[in-house]
Amino acid sequence: MTTPLILVLDTDPRPRLGRLTGRARVRYADERTLAGALPEADVLLVWDFTSDAVREAWPGDGPRPRWVHTASAGVDRLLCPELAASSTVVTNARGVFELPIAEYVAGLVLAFAKDLPRTLDLQRQHRWRHRESRGLAGSRAVVVGAGPVGREIMRLLHGLGVRVALVGRAARRTIHGIEDLDRLASRADWVIGAAPLTDATRGMFDARFFGLLQPSAHFINVGRGQLTVEDDLAEALRRQWIAGAALDVFQEEPLSPASPLWEVPGLLISPHMSGDTAGWRDRLGEQFVSMYERWAAGEALPNVVDMQRGYVPSPDIAL
Repeated sequence: MTTPLILVLDTDPRPRLGRLTGRARVRYADERTLAGALPEADVLLVWDFTSDAVREAWPGDGPRPRWVHTASAGVDRLLCPELAASSTVVTNARGVFELPIAEYVAGLVLAFAKDLPRTLDLQRQHRWRHRESRGLAGSRAVVVGAGPVGREIMRLLHGLGVRVALVGRAARRTIHGIEDLDRLASRADWVIGAAPLTDATRGMFDARFFGLLQPSAHFINVGRGQLTVEDDLAEALRRQWIAGAALDVFQEEPLSPASPLWEVPGLLISPHMSGDTAGWRDRLGEQFVSMYERWAAGEALPNVVDMQRGYVPSPDIAL
């Protein structure tokens, strides 16, 4: 029996796959060589999850990998009609990023409530200005996206005394449906985007939406950059429709030094780092190795993406 071939869409540092020595052949490809190597591969590991190369190189008819795993939560950069229509199984890195992202969101909420960005500005100016800050207990948050990230954000914010409403694609049990979003958001102190990118969620946070929010509200997006109409958010902040915002994800990444977003008042920018705590690449590699061992043994894989929905559905809730 031929030893399976794992093709890795490469980026530095490379994944640690030493545990698979003798059980798999590993070959590396970049955006130039991926298309030619795909037909020979049994498994594709999308280690460079910022690349669109898979979507552009995926073969039509003929040989193709039986399994594609992306070292990311989002799969929008690799899904294409040909892949969605194939028998190839696609999995993602669910389980690695949820807690770090939730911690990051909790940190942002605390920073905004306690006015830490302004404190740092005043310190740089050597200015002593006493102010009152906001209390978190009893404040209201709406988390848009009822998957594992959204649920972990809800759990941590609950621990800070925040009343959290979780909004998903459809209502079920304690999850609100998307039809409740406007009503909930209009009363919220914190609105947090944590949804996957689909046709239904693209551009959902726009001028109409920001116009619904209270002037004291803050908006945070840690989902996908394309959820937010960035020009509309910038205008909402300039007009003081809302009190502040934080973006960790953007329409185009990396954000250009010439982007006007850098100068928008009240906007906190971070470089898509909310899920990246020390050792995160090692955890991604370990996850893939464990999943490969299951795949090679003929066992069912976890984290299987629903090709039509564009994300991994949870068995107990509607996302």
